[in-house]
Amino acid sequence: MKYCAADYKSDQYVRWCPGCGDHAVLNVLHKAMAELGVAPHDTAVISGIGCSSRLPYYMNTYGFHTIHGRGGAVATGFKVANPKMTVWQVCGDGDGLAIGGNHFIHEVRRNVDLNVLMLNNKIYGLTKGQYSPTSDRGFVSKSSPYGTTEDPFIPAELVFGARGTFFARSIDVELKISQEVMVAAAKHKGCSVVEILQNCVIFNNGIHNYITDRATRAERTIHLVHGEKMLFGADMNKGIAQDGFGLKAVTLGEDGYTIDDVLVHDAHCQSNFLHQQLAMMDGHDLPLAIGVIRDVEALTYDQEVENQVAEVRAKKGLKSLRQLVLAGETWEVK
Repeated sequence: MKYCAADYKSDQYVRWCPGCGDHAVLNVLHKAMAELGVAPHDTAVISGIGCSSRLPYYMNTYGFHTIHGRGGAVATGFKVANPKMTVWQVCGDGDGLAIGGNHFIHEVRRNVDLNVLMLNNKIYGLTKGQYSPTSDRGFVSKSSPYGTTEDPFIPAELVFGARGTFFARSIDVELKISQEVMVAAAKHKGCSVVEILQNCVIFNNGIHNYITDRATRAERTIHLVHGEKMLFGADMNKGIAQDGFGLKAVTLGEDGYTIDDVLVHDAHCQSNFLHQQLAMMDGHDLPLAIGVIRDVEALTYDQEVENQVAEVRAKKGLKSLRQLVLAGETWEVK
């Protein structure tokens, strides 16, 4: 059966501020699900608390709006109990990396077959403008009136530190690329983390303008595609080249650089050394990397648990919970 985006939309009124980047993410997710063709009744969307965590209400799928930071724990449990379901987890930078940070790194470490969408606007929006774990040093907010005195988490760095098998990034205004990475995330067997840089029009408006501005976006971002040269720029005449153990941006035809010096993106390389370097480019000295940065295969937690349960059942001859309960020593109280 073929599905369209409307099949994944609920009848609920979408309650986000006009202009919020969450609207774009929701619309793209509907389209990505239609492209994947997984039935709504075989899909679950799970969230914690925050503006982005309202998303399950707007999906015609199974959904859980859980508690602050615990979306990953609930999603893990749901996937292990229902291994055939496609499970999406939606979180914000505060929900996912502050109170939910522990759950986040462990679902990545375990490689649970989940699709994690982390919407990063570098602010707490629902609670009205406090700084978040991804807010930049010196950021002035309601909870840091004189500027923060700490460095932020970088989601990509956490994913690679937890030996993540899939990491991608997009921007709320890049609809086509957002759909591309969501589809790739769902096809990946394992924990897929997609960071989407998203704008909060009320409490952090324009935080990503240095990369989203149409006039400079082509120069400050690079769309990575597996098997293709790492080229960027308005005229696609710039590229990423090796510089010792690091990377540098070069212009073709200048200083002797040619297309042969530009690296080819290999998202499937088991070593994460280059993937991490690409993911850490921030749009200043080197363009911000968007697209699928890492996509490698590894054993998944939920599949290994399912295999283990089947193995123990076969070994012990157990076919039901009642048999398991009565298999040990029992006694009767009269």
